[in-house]
Amino acid sequence: MKRLIFRTKRSMVIFLLLLFPILSIAQVVTGKVILFEDKEALPGVNVLEKGTTNGTITDIDGNFSIHLKSPNSTLVFSMVGMIKQEKRVNAGDKVDIVLQPDHYQLDQIVVTGYSTQKKSDLTGSVTVVSVDDMMKSAENNPLKGLQGRVPGMEITANGNPSGAATVRIRGIGTLNNNDPLFVIDGVPTRGGMHELNSNDIENIQVLKDASAASIYGSRAANGVIIVTTKKGKEGKIKLNFDAYVTQTFYNNKLEVMNAKEYGQALWQATVNSSEDPNKNNIGYTYKWGYDDNGEAALYDMYLPKYLDTDKTMLTSDTDWFDAVSQKGLLQSYNLSVSNGSERGDYFFSLGYLSNDGTLKYTSFDRFSARMNASYHIIKDVLTIGENFSVNRTSEVQIPDDNILDMALKALPLIPVHTVDGKGWGGPTTGMNDRHNPARLLYDNKDNKYAYWRLFGNAYINLQPLKGLNLRSSFGLDYTNYYKRNMVHSYKTGTLNNDLSSVTLGGTYTTKWTWSNTASYAKQIGIHNFDVLAGLEMYKEEQINFSAYKDGFLVETPEQMWPDMGIGTSKVTGGATSYALLSYFGKANYAYDNRYLASVTLRYDGSSRFGKNNRFGTFPAFSLGYRISEEAYMEKTRDWLSDLKLRFGWGQTGNQETANTAVHTLYVTDYGMGDPTWTSLNGTSYDLTGKGGTSLPSGYKKVQQGNPDLKWETTTQTNIGLDFGFFDQKLYGTAEYYIKKTKDILVQPPYLGIIGEGGYCWYNGASMENKGFEVSLGYRDQTPFGLSYDISGNISGYRNKVTKLPSDVENSYGGNGKGDNILGRPINSFYGYIADGLFRTEEDIADHATQNGGEDLGRIRYRDLNDDGKIDDDDRTWIGSPHPDFMYGLNIELSYKNFDLSAFFYGVNGIDVNTYAVKSETDFWSINDVRSNKGTRLLNAWSPSNPNSDIPAITALNENDEGRLSTYFIENGSFLKLRNLQLGYTLPRKISEKAFIEKFRIYVSGQNLFTIKSKNFSGVDPENAGFGYPIPTTFTVGVNIGF
Repeated sequence: MKRLIFRTKRSMVIFLLLLFPILSIAQVVTGKVILFEDKEALPGVNVLEKGTTNGTITDIDGNFSIHLKSPNSTLVFSMVGMIKQEKRVNAGDKVDIVLQPDHYQLDQIVVTGYSTQKKSDLTGSVTVVSVDDMMKSAENNPLKGLQGRVPGMEITANGNPSGAATVRIRGIGTLNNNDPLFVIDGVPTRGGMHELNSNDIENIQVLKDASAASIYGSRAANGVIIVTTKKGKEGKIKLNFDAYVTQTFYNNKLEVMNAKEYGQALWQATVNSSEDPNKNNIGYTYKWGYDDNGEAALYDMYLPKYLDTDKTMLTSDTDWFDAVSQKGLLQSYNLSVSNGSERGDYFFSLGYLSNDGTLKYTSFDRFSARMNASYHIIKDVLTIGENFSVNRTSEVQIPDDNILDMALKALPLIPVHTVDGKGWGGPTTGMNDRHNPARLLYDNKDNKYAYWRLFGNAYINLQPLKGLNLRSSFGLDYTNYYKRNMVHSYKTGTLNNDLSSVTLGGTYTTKWTWSNTASYAKQIGIHNFDVLAGLEMYKEEQINFSAYKDGFLVETPEQMWPDMGIGTSKVTGGATSYALLSYFGKANYAYDNRYLASVTLRYDGSSRFGKNNRFGTFPAFSLGYRISEEAYMEKTRDWLSDLKLRFGWGQTGNQETANTAVHTLYVTDYGMGDPTWTSLNGTSYDLTGKGGTSLPSGYKKVQQGNPDLKWETTTQTNIGLDFGFFDQKLYGTAEYYIKKTKDILVQPPYLGIIGEGGYCWYNGASMENKGFEVSLGYRDQTPFGLSYDISGNISGYRNKVTKLPSDVENSYGGNGKGDNILGRPINSFYGYIADGLFRTEEDIADHATQNGGEDLGRIRYRDLNDDGKIDDDDRTWIGSPHPDFMYGLNIELSYKNFDLSAFFYGVNGIDVNTYAVKSETDFWSINDVRSNKGTRLLNAWSPSNPNSDIPAITALNENDEGRLSTYFIENGSFLKLRNLQLGYTLPRKISEKAFIEKFRIYVSGQNLFTIKSKNFSGVDPENAGFGYPIPTTFTVGVNIGF
């Protein structure tokens, strides 16, 4: 019996020993953590069993394994710079976790100019841009991808294939150049962002107020955009390939009259003007008369088979907008390889982009290569490195900025080509003299510019002591621009040119920056401080030339070089340069992570200014108070994660004026042709009295020097509030600023300041902006695994000119009698108030006289001074081109392997001047009565259409309706679905079988719909004139990582 009991116990022990490993395995959860954007493995992620101290971290491949203390637990995944995520698991599960970057993480490191800071320690106005959001737009200019995503930054652009854009930070601050300063890897530059490959960008910061931007002193008045490109990261070699193809569509074409509609409008206009419509000299023959009510009636119209007597042009019905446009195609391919270790890191990339625009024969191409590398010569002591890129861009631009205006005005009767298909159609006798826009585009197709840019820096970092960093960086920005412009001979109808010519132009620009800084950081208990001092030198040199030759017997790109021409030769050229010398310093202090302070000082000297004011001093300071870190806020920390109050004040400068503005200039002036007589102010003189084309010349003064010329200075005060709730799930900022610029450079009219001696630059104007910026977002994850991040921003400003010298106060609008731009927004519209149409004889009788122009169906102008007549004194301020506010809304959703994003962008309360378009769509007689018109004119006022707001058709302009009035100033507010993208990432267990670490495919669309004001008469309020059309696009792309 005892032996039986012993055997039973022994069997149970053996069974339990055998069962223990199985139970241990059953209590284990394994998995992998990857990054949301590129699905790369994330090493070093903390994995914690919630409610316990049981945890682990992911290995270099992102893998983890954890023994649970409870078979049903919640795992918490966290990492600095990432959004914390929780996952409910059961023993034995294998899970894949995707972490998203936390762009609002308080411990995030932000580049602030010559140094870095934790986001929680920032006291200035700095916006950290989500590069991932930017990359969702299929744009060849990274700035266009930021439109609407940064509060206070306004980006305007049309659909030009190059992607060129205009950037304004916190409004217009000067009467001169308002472009911000770009700093790429520590090297300052003024533009060319469309030459930068977006795939190379690691992060972007926008410094908006003076306390943040003043470290750049004389060039920071319009804000600073800091761009840092990618570096290699420690771990495995990363090979990434990104590609997308985009189809672009010109979907918002202006509706213009066809041949029949144009004939009807021509008949109506001439009849309304009491003229005989059959004397039009264009080719229309009308059968018409008067009905029983005495109203003119058109019964039929006829057109000849051919427009010309030589029978080379068939009468057509051409839609010229279709003739000049096409479906565009944008392609982008990028390949990069990177790696890092304790000894150094590198990032190498190649990129190619091709963009065929929606207007025929226009295109943009870019090839880019980048090499960023650093080498740790002595670990933690000495590092050397470089960041260099080379880009080659080429572009065929539109031959004339008014090419779409020409497409509107070209008559539909005219064919694109002659009957043999070899020649070009054109106007005949009696028609307007507008060129065939299709021919202009075709003849321009080989006029492509080539542009090379070498940009980057080499640097050395030395850390001889803990906390002490010495850095020297030499930056180079070298560009080589070249263009050949060929003008061909042609004959299109009555228009012809027998003289072919070529112009070769080139510009070489060298900019170098040598920056030297010393910084020291130290923490003593609860005191944290760092200081920086630096010296920087900058030089820019530019050489340009132009060579012209005409008279070519063979007009092909291979033959049209100056040596092959037999006609006139002309050569011009010049050079210019300027330099900057700067000293700067900065100190940051934090007490117990609660009280923050920063002081900056920069001292700049520029060769652009007079000897009496060559140097300028630009100070700034800012304070921060982290209320959420106070002891008395302890009870709120369950729901209040961040609350910081910021205040900043500072001054920045603007020196964007001509390099020669300070100098007195003398030039020769030979005039054109015979230099003796054709230039009124010519400097040549026929001393012998024999005439000729080569005469002795003197010089004349065209600019008076000003040794007192100095910087424009912008003073900015900023109050900000940063807040976050529920562990930063709800986050946002709010800011208010006052921005004042004084000593703005102006150039008075010639006679207004000095009489003889040409023009002169001097300081004299002032301007003010007051504005606000708010951003708000919420992000979380649902229990069933749907991650979402919804964020939005809104900003606005009010601009006004506060001072103008008396000799220029009428140069910016007004009546010249005291009603000027002072106290109003710059570039405001000044004109008449259009008070509807005259609809009855009583309306005419009761209204002031309009110089005989008053008639039924004509615009009625408001008599503001009640003197009984409409004249210049009835003008007033009728609109502002500055929006009331701008806003953006971004929605990010991800579920398992799918991700969806939508971005909306809007502008509200902006007035746009539609004269360029509306004068051709609503009037027959303002400009050219022989040009085609928009179809809106078919709905013009008439006795049978008395409710129309479009003036009656007439061949005469007796009412002077081309004057600027509220008829042309319209509400340009809009809301656009700027981008919609759907992506799918292949599960890793599938992609890894093909040795692919990530594989994501996506489809997206841009400008899918627009909501605009019902009072806007055009097609696109964002591009209200005849600028290059903004296309609707559809994209298919792929991201592959190995």
